[in-house]
Amino acid sequence: MQNPVPDYSIVVPVYDEGEAAPALAREIAAAFGDRSYELIFVNDASKDDTQARLTALKAEIPQLRVLAHRKNSGQSRAIRSGVRAARAPIIVTLDGDGQNDPADAPRLAERLKASPETVGLIGGERVKRQDSEAKRWASRWANRIRRRLLNDDCNDTGCGLKAFRRDVFLALPYFDHIHRYLPALVLREGYQTAFEPVNHRHRESGVSKYNNWGRLKASVSDLLGVMWLNTRARNPQGVDEV
Repeated sequence: MQNPVPDYSIVVPVYDEGEAAPALAREIAAAFGDRSYELIFVNDASKDDTQARLTALKAEIPQLRVLAHRKNSGQSRAIRSGVRAARAPIIVTLDGDGQNDPADAPRLAERLKASPETVGLIGGERVKRQDSEAKRWASRWANRIRRRLLNDDCNDTGCGLKAFRRDVFLALPYFDHIHRYLPALVLREGYQTAFEPVNHRHRESGVSKYNNWGRLKASVSDLLGVMWLNTRARNPQGVDEV
């Protein structure tokens, strides 16, 4: 007999996070407690023991599912794989490095669940970011430029902690790095977005998979692409059967 559909699916993309992933999984499980949820870690073809450590946790955390990419495909593809496999109507995402605080995740999920169907996404906005000064500076400028050009009303699109509706996400045009443009794309589909302040923590293990130059190179083409998508959007403001 198949388990009942959970209220929430928590999707966590991971790549070479063998040290961080087990502790993060336990924190998420503790944060959601007796709520109805499933926890999906998507291993993006890690070269370390991430997959083995997570698989061993399944006996301890019955809600845990582990998906594995056969080839490294990036964070956005890992999120999409998790969302496609998810069973709940509401998705919650967190970065796999442990810098997002799982204690904040239920608050975003429950706010979205209580919101009208017109709200497609509740995003986290990191306060007191625990990153290097160079990373914070680059992020501030990137957010200002993106917000001005896309008018997405989002101060921190790079925050990995988000809650969104599964069907809304799957209706979006997919491209690599889509996870950084979800607020703008959700608005493009005619849904509303809202944001909550969330905690941000130091990275305790592993290393960042990105650098400022790498982000800049990808961001320029992605930003131009999303601007183009916005110019091609025509929204019917809903569909009625008559």
